[in-house]
Amino acid sequence: QVQLVESGGGLVQAGASLRLSCEASGRTFSSYAMGWFRQAPGKEREFVAGITGNSGTTWYADSVKGRFTISRSNAKNTVYLQMNSLKPEDTAVYYCAAGVYVKRYALGPYDYWGQGTQVTVSS
Repeated sequence: QVQLVESGGGLVQAGASLRLSCEASGRTFSSYAMGWFRQAPGKEREFVAGITGNSGTTWYADSVKGRFTISRSNAKNTVYLQMNSLKPEDTAVYYCAAGVYVKRYALGPYDYWGQGTQVTVSS
């Protein structure tokens, strides 16, 4: 069982940066691929970024490529999402997720989810 707790969301203006964090419980954090997803009001949840357990591979949705960076510290049981050049369309609740069977570049399957953190970007 893995518990995930996100933090770092907030209200920012367009063009600003935010860094989200997601801290995981458990001793086997490095065994899990981690992902970030988001869900805007009235829209389906969408994939944002993923990273393998050893940080060897990262992958991104086209909409955030070049602006967002996913990283992790297995020593701290934490995955990060650095978000630069934020746009109003990035406004959403952001969720982190963990999956032991997620392959490189895959969108799932993720087994554990956090409760989400709100990111609001004003124009």
